[in-house]
Amino acid sequence: MRAQKIMRALKSYGVALVLILLIALWFSTGIFVQGGNGPTGGETAVVELLEEDGGPITDAVEKTGIALAVHHEEGIDDPAISIAARNDLASQIEGELRIVRIERFNIQPMSLDVTLRGHTKASTSLNVVAQTTDIVETVAVEEGQTVEMGDLICTLHSGTRQASINQATAAVAQAEAGLAKAQLDFDTNFELLAKGLTPENSAESFAANLKAAEAGLSAAQVGLRNAKDALEKTVITAGLSGVIQGPIAEIGSMLKFGDSCATIIQLDTMVFVGAIPQARISLAKLGMAAEITTINGQTASGEVSFIAVSSNPATRTFEVEIEFPNPGRNILDGLTAEALVEMGNIPAHLLPQSALTLDSNGVLGVQAVKNGEVVFHPLQILGDTREGIWVSGLPVIVDVIILGQEYVTEGQKVDARYVE
Repeated sequence: MRAQKIMRALKSYGVALVLILLIALWFSTGIFVQGGNGPTGGETAVVELLEEDGGPITDAVEKTGIALAVHHEEGIDDPAISIAARNDLASQIEGELRIVRIERFNIQPMSLDVTLRGHTKASTSLNVVAQTTDIVETVAVEEGQTVEMGDLICTLHSGTRQASINQATAAVAQAEAGLAKAQLDFDTNFELLAKGLTPENSAESFAANLKAAEAGLSAAQVGLRNAKDALEKTVITAGLSGVIQGPIAEIGSMLKFGDSCATIIQLDTMVFVGAIPQARISLAKLGMAAEITTINGQTASGEVSFIAVSSNPATRTFEVEIEFPNPGRNILDGLTAEALVEMGNIPAHLLPQSALTLDSNGVLGVQAVKNGEVVFHPLQILGDTREGIWVSGLPVIVDVIILGQEYVTEGQKVDARYVE
């Protein structure tokens, strides 16, 4: 019994030993790749790591005829080269040109819109001033009130102005009576002169009296008008339509000639004041359409009404004013706003963003095909939209590579095929 157990144990150990030897032999024929040295420079047979100068394992592997290391020859199957290089090598071997996909683009007008930042401004701000001196008697408006032209703003004490009118009226009446008497005397003398009942030189005296009476009436009438005008100046009215802005004169205060009773801000029409960069000033023209958007989301349409002829020394920008209607007076004075000005069209190409690439010097552009050869065109980006990128610097008609541009270089012959 004990002998049978010993035999079974020896048999098990023997089988295990044989398996270990076979596994060791299999591992020894493999290849160890050291990271960072590439697929060829870092390859070493496992057996060489175990026995650098040879040994029984090496001898056993050599007797099997299995290579200790696998070396890739340079070529299409070399794992050390990139996919692009492998494809190029395949094309050279087979004598074929690289296939690229192209799309034809034509030059077209690009709408040139410039966004200006600035603020809204009332087109007119008028101080309603007193044209005479006296004490404020009434104030008919409040701050923020909307008024129309001719509406009452405030009144001043009339003082003795009404008495002056009465006196001037009496003077006019007296002058009219004097004129009537002078006219009657002149007519009577003319009749007597015709009958020869009065000397001929008497006519000159009556004519002079008539002229003096006419002048006296004119002077009296001027005095009456001046007296009425002085009284009218105590009533101060709005010179334009708009919104009342403070400060407003107080009842009982003294207003001298030229002092303000109130200020009227005209909100219709309004003006947007902004600045245009000097790079775009040559494109700016009076009458160009613009869309104004205020900081609180209000919008309006207007036209460029003023362009400065000298730049701001600090910013080197040119002031621009855009006049726009504001019938509801909803857009207020002094709001931060933006204006999108349509400055016309310029010739450009609209390309997909995926077509852009860089040359060996890092210059942004596109690869195109002309006469079967790759040509690189540097670009200047003009604008970015949802439809693509507007660029300049391309021929009027150009075939741009949109697939495969990263795998070709300038001057390379290619098989260019239009996208379906």
